[in-house]
Amino acid sequence: MKLKIPPLLVLLIFIGAMYVLDRFLPVGDFDFFGSTILIYGLLGLSGVIGAVALWHFFRARTTIDPRTPSKASELVTNGLYAYTRNPMYLSFLLILLAWGLWLGNAFNTLLAAGFVGYMNRFQILPEEEALSRLFGKEYQRYCIAVRRWF
Repeated sequence: MKLKIPPLLVLLIFIGAMYVLDRFLPVGDFDFFGSTILIYGLLGLSGVIGAVALWHFFRARTTIDPRTPSKASELVTNGLYAYTRNPMYLSFLLILLAWGLWLGNAFNTLLAAGFVGYMNRFQILPEEEALSRLFGKEYQRYCIAVRRWF
């Protein structure tokens, strides 16, 4: 499996696309009371989820590089991974949602949905295939028990 675009770069591309959409689309602007609190809440939650997810991988002494899932030495299924198979990608999605709120353009939610679609198709599915080959029935049972995003 060769995943060529690192997920962090995908996140940055979508952040840039959201910025461009906000600057050049003349409709869709919005604002609401409490949006700043929600933005900081989403960013804080994203930071916690991302840090805890990384901590689980470091504790298990397995690779955090999602482009090479075949190098995984252990299947992490505890902690956050008992609730979501992809907490790191979930934290990226929360960043995009916070950024979309900050920009204040409702159409950015379409780009956040596009991020989910892209990640499912070009990142998560190839990862799942590689992990299924590596961990077999244990991984298949895990996929049945735990949802992909939340």
